[in-house]
Amino acid sequence: MTAGTLADRRGPWAFVLGVVAVTAGVLLHLPMFLMGRMNGFNLAGMPMGNDMLAGMGLIIGGVLVAAYGLLPRDISRQIASAKEVEIAAPEDVHLSWAHWGLLAVLVVALIIDVMKPAALGFTIPGMVKEYGVPKQTAALVPFFALLGTVVGSILWGVIADIYGRKASILLSAVMFVGTSICGTMPSLYWNVGMCFMMGAAAGGMLPVTYALLAEMMPSHHRGWSLVLVGGLGAAGGYFAASGFSTLLQPTFGWRIMWLLNLPTGLLLVLLGGFIPESAKFLIARGRDEEARAVMRRFGAKLRKVRPQPATAAKAGPPLTGRGLFGKLVALSIAATAWGLINFGLLLWLPADLVAKGYSMKVASGLLAESALIAFPTVFVAAFLYSRWSTKWSVIGAVAITIAGLFGVLGLELRGMGSPVLPVGLLIVGTNGIIAMLLPYAAESFPLRVRGRATGWVAACSKVGGVFAQFLSILALVPKLGVSAALIMVPTALALLLLIWFGRETRGRDLRDLDAALLPAGGGA
Repeated sequence: MTAGTLADRRGPWAFVLGVVAVTAGVLLHLPMFLMGRMNGFNLAGMPMGNDMLAGMGLIIGGVLVAAYGLLPRDISRQIASAKEVEIAAPEDVHLSWAHWGLLAVLVVALIIDVMKPAALGFTIPGMVKEYGVPKQTAALVPFFALLGTVVGSILWGVIADIYGRKASILLSAVMFVGTSICGTMPSLYWNVGMCFMMGAAAGGMLPVTYALLAEMMPSHHRGWSLVLVGGLGAAGGYFAASGFSTLLQPTFGWRIMWLLNLPTGLLLVLLGGFIPESAKFLIARGRDEEARAVMRRFGAKLRKVRPQPATAAKAGPPLTGRGLFGKLVALSIAATAWGLINFGLLLWLPADLVAKGYSMKVASGLLAESALIAFPTVFVAAFLYSRWSTKWSVIGAVAITIAGLFGVLGLELRGMGSPVLPVGLLIVGTNGIIAMLLPYAAESFPLRVRGRATGWVAACSKVGGVFAQFLSILALVPKLGVSAALIMVPTALALLLLIWFGRETRGRDLRDLDAALLPAGGGA
């Protein structure tokens, strides 16, 4: 954190003290882990010592102290001043080393963020074996992790609009460090609780990162950078989780996947020194000197001007009131449908195909190949989103997903047939949706509600997954054709709402959205 950013916090040393306390609390759990090295790191049923209980107290207290240290001074005064300020952000500058450095740091941050929930798939088999529980019981772990991402996306959206974008990312990093103690828990239900906390931190950081990037990148580079950073972060996170699992699990067991939260979380705290606070956020909070320092790094000057009507006219009139709400509903439904497909339909697909007579090799291979499909999809989505149209690129991805759902339904009705085309369309469509949906949300709402709106859409993308996992726990998974038909309804509704309420954001000055909430702009 910069000196200016630290000076604006209630207790800069409180944040440092909180990080030290959380780290110490985690280290007090490591002797328990090392005790199991002669037993294949099997810790199930072992008693928890006083050192572990003291460590838990340090972690809880450390997170609270760090959160207090990150809280800005004079919150009420700053929020009041935000209503009167006019913002001129670095919209038209050329990319500098500062921009490229920010992109690189945020890619690494998202890889660390995505790696946390992605590691769940590699830990569940070990949990089932060590704790001796059925798969339905072990399913509580990903269920509560997804539930945590829902809560975190909403809560961190609010925190980002109060604390700031950078401070919210740092708070997530501190919580990542604390949740590494899952690697030493002797009970499955302690893991369930820690998974919820990990999910909250991971779910919260993602939309905040998009909001920060949307506010720091020049307009003509914003689209591709948002999609590319998000896509590479997601693909890199899954790759990192699978890579660490392959390298470390044979020696240290499944628990090492949790303990990795300690070094990666601390790395993210250190990377915070290279992450600037959003200049737009600083200006809106009356912190002009800090904003000037940030904008100098990014080759821009601070100017307080009201956007000209001609600027807004280029992209059409800004949405206000009912229009903003309509767009939020459209994006929320699209996100929920994506969650139902990604965490439900695609996970149920292999078992259903095997039941229809396909070989396990064919069924598993379809999803394995999705990782290969996802990587080029990111670059195609980034190109179309930035060079063609943001609105119609998102709509196109939703339409391709609907075509895939029709194909899966047809596969069910025919009884047999090649699943390659429908599943391929489904994977391409859903990868396109998740690559573009949050960037589009971050570009579609004014500064004062951007964090909350983007966080809400991110939460909705997990709500569908929570519902799908709940059905799995209750063993009420519907047939594949029924699932496809049911999911098609909200997906088609999202398509229609996006066509009606969606607005083009490619190259648009985000000040137009801020002007929409000012009295002179017909504020909502």
